[in-house]
Amino acid sequence: MAKVLEIIRRPSVTEMPSAPHPSILGAFNQRNRVIPLVDLALWLGKNPPPTEAEKVIVTEFNRVINAFLVSGVNRIHRLSWEQIEPPSQQVQVLSGNTLTGVVKQEGRVIFLLDFEKIIGDLNPDLFFKEEQETMAAVAAMAADDDEPAGTFKALVVDDSTAIRRMIGSMLEKAGFAVTRTFNGKEGWEILARTRDQAARENRPLHDLLNIVVTDIEMPVMDGHTLTRRIKADPVLKNLPVVLFSSLITDSLRHLGVAAGADEQVSKPDLPGLASLARDLVRKYRQ
Repeated sequence: MAKVLEIIRRPSVTEMPSAPHPSILGAFNQRNRVIPLVDLALWLGKNPPPTEAEKVIVTEFNRVINAFLVSGVNRIHRLSWEQIEPPSQQVQVLSGNTLTGVVKQEGRVIFLLDFEKIIGDLNPDLFFKEEQETMAAVAAMAADDDEPAGTFKALVVDDSTAIRRMIGSMLEKAGFAVTRTFNGKEGWEILARTRDQAARENRPLHDLLNIVVTDIEMPVMDGHTLTRRIKADPVLKNLPVVLFSSLITDSLRHLGVAAGADEQVSKPDLPGLASLARDLVRKYRQ
């Protein structure tokens, strides 16, 4: 999900030399910020005729500001996460893993796009370089540790396919065995099964799972709700929970504190997540 900063009329745009994709129309100046403009229809492979109702949606996530040209903005809907369904596996595959949610409203089906994947696809060199540097640093950290691989076990919950893969791969490099899922409801069901398995086998929970890393904005059940459920459970409350989201800011951090999160990490701070996760696991083991 992306934080919408504003919706504006289509501005005058300066073309970029050697743009990597025809959907990148150029950049414009907005409040002394040079912002790239992406034609969302072109990126989706559509070719609608231009209209006078065209609008530009300015967004921010991961401390990066981008703008998307759309054919128009008819209404602004305020929805709860319970109203947003995860896309089925078939829909997700057929869409090229570009969706994070589905809304059924007034007889229509509305798809929620994975904007992080869009920007990653448009600028793969930047994302690849950052990921490679992060993985190298994490691998070096794990090599200096005497814990055998797979000793720590993590559950990663994130609706973005790209981010879920990146977090999971990074934690695996750091020696974690990782289970991945795409929303808080699925995450809660995995946690409940793990708790019940530990009880049946008369084993401590930390034999099966050591930490939960979850996004905040997700279909069906958001990360704050998942965190509250974990911390309200007499057994699961002993699991450390890290909120990992582009929405973690100084003004919103209190929401995670109220939910009971042990730590909150902004998505640009990915390199520090593995070290933080290992420290939390060791802290809870003591």
